[in-house]
Amino acid sequence: MAAQEFDVIVIGSGPGGYVCAIRAAQLGLNTACVEYEQSLGGTCLNVGCIPSKALLQSSEYYSHTLHDLAKHGVKVEKTSLDLPTMLKRKDEIVKGLTGGVAGLFKKNKVTWLKGRGSFVDSTTVKVVGAEGEVTYKAKNIVIATGSKPIEIPPAKFDREQIVSSTGALKFASVPKHLIVVGGGVIGLEMGSVWRRLGAEVTVIEALTTILPGMDLELSKGLLKIMQKEGVSFHLETKLVETRKANGEVTAVCQKADGSTVEIKGDRMLVAVGRRAYTEGLNIEAIGLKLEAGGKVPVDEHYRTPVAGVWAIGDVIRGPMLAHKSEDEGVACAELIAGRAGHVNYEAIPGVVYTWPEVAAVGLSEEAAKQQGLAVKVGKFPFLANGRAKAFGNTEGFVKIIADAKSDRIVGAHILGPNASELIAELVVAIEFGASAEDIARSTHAHPTLSESVKEAALGVDKRSIHI
Repeated sequence: MAAQEFDVIVIGSGPGGYVCAIRAAQLGLNTACVEYEQSLGGTCLNVGCIPSKALLQSSEYYSHTLHDLAKHGVKVEKTSLDLPTMLKRKDEIVKGLTGGVAGLFKKNKVTWLKGRGSFVDSTTVKVVGAEGEVTYKAKNIVIATGSKPIEIPPAKFDREQIVSSTGALKFASVPKHLIVVGGGVIGLEMGSVWRRLGAEVTVIEALTTILPGMDLELSKGLLKIMQKEGVSFHLETKLVETRKANGEVTAVCQKADGSTVEIKGDRMLVAVGRRAYTEGLNIEAIGLKLEAGGKVPVDEHYRTPVAGVWAIGDVIRGPMLAHKSEDEGVACAELIAGRAGHVNYEAIPGVVYTWPEVAAVGLSEEAAKQQGLAVKVGKFPFLANGRAKAFGNTEGFVKIIADAKSDRIVGAHILGPNASELIAELVVAIEFGASAEDIARSTHAHPTLSESVKEAALGVDKRSIHI
């Protein structure tokens, strides 16, 4: 029997993969998506973005009830934590969204090939699943297999005491002392969850600051806030050994000055980054050589050096972000269909869902100066914003960086309440090549948090009104 043929086969159903498949189908291409897990959505929907945000929101409600509601005149007695219910709610959200992707596949007539996919050649994919081994032909094959947590020699995952972000989403009880290795986005977010729920949390970071790569003012600002909330940090500290005994985990660390410190806890989250996941694809069969870090090489149009084979998302260069993968999925599908497809990498936001949140787009002040760019900077604190005062969340600021010559916005950074939502205005501004003056002269509703964005834009020209 001849193999079933498709115009496009996408391997992987994460945000990049499923979006690429749906867009390709919308463009009239006969499309299939290979996924071996029981549900669609990849890491993001199943064990990443969505479940972590569900726990972050639930834990914030719990912490807010314990520590902040009384300030608003709301008295709650005998507040207690029902962790099983919290975890169940998280799982129900995941189930609903992954089921929603399956529904979108049906609506758009995308075929779900259930099983593990691998290359036979550049036009043939083998899928091994419950029905055995089946081969399929395709004119175009898109690699969208995502990434997986990096495991380090001093702290091998045991999925009980030493875990990746996946394990940290489902602790059966609140840790007494959670040791977090890595002061990046995942470590800080999951550390925040368990700190709010009552755990002692200690973060170990090898670099001089948390959130490496982000604007230093944001990193330092969040560090101070999290320290005030009770999270301990060991910066310029490297994990060299982990010992387990009597239900305890001991992190043996070396400081920058050569001294050694031991930190004892009952759980350890290793969150030092993620790496491209291409295992089992049999890439060798198509003669494709991976780049440093296991990345799949592509040109500016997501084509690999092998004709008819494309790649998007975490397996290619660039930040490992779900929204970056989604936009690449759309662009790739449009290019396959012979249309124009493009992603503006200067306008991709990054968000940290701690509280307060951190959000950024474009260049940091340090990066702008390293590029030799003369810049003007405007800042505005949420302490001077009426809506933030009404919320009771006044920590943080908005920072806008503009080219000193043209006034064009080249970077924007927010530490504060709802930063993840506020950054969208500045992403659009960078996408349209807007100036700080454009934002400053746009009317923002009063009272809103977004007025801080306008005030920061005014501050680029040193004419903020409310400070």
